[in-house]
Amino acid sequence: MSNQSVKNSSISQCFAKLKKEGRIALMPFVMAGDPDLQTSAEILLKLQEKGADIIELGIPYSDPLADGPIIQLAASRALSSGTSPGRVLEMLDSLRGKLTIPLVLFTYSNPLLNRGMERFCDEASAAGAAGLVVPDLPLEEADKLSPIASEKGLDLVLLVAPTTPHERMRRIFSKSNGFTYLVSVTGVTGERSGLENRVQSLIKQLKEFGPSPVAVGFGISDSKDVAQVKNWGGDGAIVGSALVKRISNSAPGCAVDDAGNFCSELRKAAG
Repeated sequence: MSNQSVKNSSISQCFAKLKKEGRIALMPFVMAGDPDLQTSAEILLKLQEKGADIIELGIPYSDPLADGPIIQLAASRALSSGTSPGRVLEMLDSLRGKLTIPLVLFTYSNPLLNRGMERFCDEASAAGAAGLVVPDLPLEEADKLSPIASEKGLDLVLLVAPTTPHERMRRIFSKSNGFTYLVSVTGVTGERSGLENRVQSLIKQLKEFGPSPVAVGFGISDSKDVAQVKNWGGDGAIVGSALVKRISNSAPGCAVDDAGNFCSELRKAAG
């Protein structure tokens, strides 16, 4: 299953439109259920209103290996408030017709396999998701999941790390649908003081494999980082921990507006 096979997906169409406009995709990440699912639903709509192009929605999991402390704590709070994969999908389904930009679900292998690949993809697609990111899914398992996801109209997005060998990087790029997720740092998610210069050469390497979009995540903390991704030739900037931190630090009743204001700031840097 190559990244050309679902080129007409809503994610691919979004990147193609932005490229014509000389912009990159602003891709905020939100942890579903933090502080609660109703607030999460309102935040998703606010992010759309304030210029997000694609949203990544985390399904909370008790052992989030790829995530740093900020997102781990958000997942823990969400689980404590009773958030489950089923309830996340119900919340997403309630936004059909209102949330019109592509949404990518971020989940781990365990909840996905517990629910069953076919069932999960079926339910995710029915709820309105456009894609899936599964950071701990081995490339070999991705070969099984990708055709199932594609059949349901979902892009399975694969990740490339700075430590990924060149040939494996090529294979991941060729199998990733919608876009390739470039992890900008070695380690877990979290705010950083700036992007490492090697990100530029990693974007260049991936671009040599073909025209499929490359979005950079892990450590994108502010407008300066988003502008840097754009200058270095990336197609999208994924902002997670910095946004999740703002939501968690918000005064009661202010999380939605705080998320929207931060999104507006980032939007200017993305073009």
